[in-house]
Amino acid sequence: MEQALADLLYGFGVALQPTNLMWVVIGVVLGNLIGVLPGLGAMTTISMLLPLTYVIPAVPAILMLAGIFYGSMYGGAICAILLNLPSHPPHAVTCIDGYPMTLNGRGGAALGVTMMASFFAASVGIALMVFVSPLLEAVAFKFGPTEISAVMLLGLLAGSTMARGSPLKGIAMTLFGLFLGSIGTDVSSGIQRYTFGLPDLADGVDLAALSLGLFGIADFLLTVDRREVSTTTTRITMRQMMPTRAELKRSILPMLRGTGVGAIFGAMPGTGPTITTFVAYALERKISKSPDRFGKGAIEGVTAPEAAAHSKTQIDFIPTMSLGIPGDPVMALLLGALIIKGVNTGPQLITEHPDVFWGLVASFWIGNLLLMVLNVPLIGIWVRLLRIPYRFLFPSALFFIAIGVYSTHNNVFDILLVAVFGCVGAIFLLLEFPVAPVVLGFVLGPMIEENFRRAMVLSRGDLMTYLERPISATFIVLCLALILLQFYSYLRLSSSPRPAQAMH
Repeated sequence: MEQALADLLYGFGVALQPTNLMWVVIGVVLGNLIGVLPGLGAMTTISMLLPLTYVIPAVPAILMLAGIFYGSMYGGAICAILLNLPSHPPHAVTCIDGYPMTLNGRGGAALGVTMMASFFAASVGIALMVFVSPLLEAVAFKFGPTEISAVMLLGLLAGSTMARGSPLKGIAMTLFGLFLGSIGTDVSSGIQRYTFGLPDLADGVDLAALSLGLFGIADFLLTVDRREVSTTTTRITMRQMMPTRAELKRSILPMLRGTGVGAIFGAMPGTGPTITTFVAYALERKISKSPDRFGKGAIEGVTAPEAAAHSKTQIDFIPTMSLGIPGDPVMALLLGALIIKGVNTGPQLITEHPDVFWGLVASFWIGNLLLMVLNVPLIGIWVRLLRIPYRFLFPSALFFIAIGVYSTHNNVFDILLVAVFGCVGAIFLLLEFPVAPVVLGFVLGPMIEENFRRAMVLSRGDLMTYLERPISATFIVLCLALILLQFYSYLRLSSSPRPAQAMH
């Protein structure tokens, strides 16, 4: 514990350096703004700013991108509560009781409790990261290419099979991502793979172009005909944000339970924040003595989902940074940003790049504290920004996407790639195929291939090495268990009677 606290103090020294602190502030403020604006999620914003990581050092780059991620969670709650507008899917459940509280004149109290729950849950998540990650560091020397490729295979399977919707669709999208990750020049042999004679594909597909197309352009194409959001000026004062003693008392246990739900789901790769918030809400309604209050302005229905979302957001960084397994698509992008900077994630990250790891952990507390302070005066500004017509927002975003992608390699071909992936992503979304596993497969695929090759060289081509080594064998068993669980779930669903049959 003493060593963990000493490392955390070192992290504060890194995060409080003027340059790094400036990027933390930029990240959380921008994330807060993005959380308010409908359609522009953390994924799209981080994709747009990914080219910026080429020109700034690794530490400020990851601090800014992480700030955008958890900052957007704060902003999303504001519109859900005040305007019944779930800017992003995780906050849809917050609308159920948040907006009725606003109609009852308690919108300020809902925001106040949300900020308290968010800060508490984030702090618990950060504390777990501080004390759990060094335990993973202790076994880091036991991780060779065999173990690393087995861990990443588990992450790949979990991310594809636990995606929202059909597991088969998730697996198909992961395979598509693996295919895209294999495009380019093979590192070992120097042979070009799937480049179709195009010299621009010799270095592979650019991560920024892929993510911007799938998440930015595709979303814009599907929402281009959206109606304008009509808003009224909403003014929330500090006094209005103070909950009553009764509201605070009713919020404490849901806050703790929501934090626990977020912690459990945060350790499970592939489970997004949307699932987490709905599970937390369903749990509160299930154990409530008066479930009929839910949907009419129950403060527990706001506190628990928001605490779960923020707890999961912070704990998502544990498997991403310590094991190299991204918990969700945003984590996969952050993993890609670190790879761009030459920082290899995994158990060795804490020892090889302590400034990146501990600086990031310390910046979480600084960023969350900044969000608590900044949100009070900024709420009115964020609500007014929703008056910007979508016809202006859409072309502006497209312009910045094109500039951002072009600036990465100064190559027009990357802009064409964004357009192609945007159209492909829109088709996938229309067919209800999840696009998030594509990024997961794209990021993890080359890393699995590289470590698998090393493992085969060291074992002289013997696949049994994965079962002979205890750590890799454990992860292989978990992979098989995950596959069997999916088969069991499929058979259970197919054997259950359909509603139409049950009526006869």
